[in-house]
Amino acid sequence: MTGQVRTVDGRVAGRRGQETRQKLLDCLREMLSTSPYRDVKVIDVARMAGTSPATFYQYFPDVEGAVLEIAEEMAEDSAGLKELVDGKSWAGKTGFTTSEELVDGFLAFWRKNDAILRVITLGAAEGDKRFFKIRMKVLNSVAAPLAEAVRNTQGKTDKTVDGSAIAGALVTLLAAAAEHSKAFTSWGVKVKDLKPSLALQVYLGVTGKKPPK
Repeated sequence: MTGQVRTVDGRVAGRRGQETRQKLLDCLREMLSTSPYRDVKVIDVARMAGTSPATFYQYFPDVEGAVLEIAEEMAEDSAGLKELVDGKSWAGKTGFTTSEELVDGFLAFWRKNDAILRVITLGAAEGDKRFFKIRMKVLNSVAAPLAEAVRNTQGKTDKTVDGSAIAGALVTLLAAAAEHSKAFTSWGVKVKDLKPSLALQVYLGVTGKKPPK
């Protein structure tokens, strides 16, 4: 942990305080993975962390405030998704490999952060601007470089191509697929079989061409 960590009343937390705060966040993450967001209570998080509700309130105003802390950390980590697209080649077989790596990395990120992303999606859908901003930060980490990739491929020969629109559609597709993994399972579709289909859609969207055989 870097930088100063402050309590709700503005005091700088010491080493033990920082450790306690982090433990509370870790326990909240674990609870979100097994319980509906609205069922998580401060007393339950504190009990799991081996401390008291009073200690929880030293660091967070409420459960939602702690959730936002976790969400902000996750959003910062999402910046790494940009590397899956930025500066990559979309030519020929190399381009299809880029598409496959993007799909694989995106789904892995979503799977790792599934619990907090479900809460963010719910909050954004309900009109909470804080959660909407975080969700867009995550999606934009891929959408922005994808839009540039579209402009550098088919956009060079067809000025009517809207790179941002195509990138937005592709990222929406990836997010929806990641969020509805259980639906695919119910349809008898395994993740390993889903990935090539998504990679094909991404490659077609970016290049406007079928991938080479």
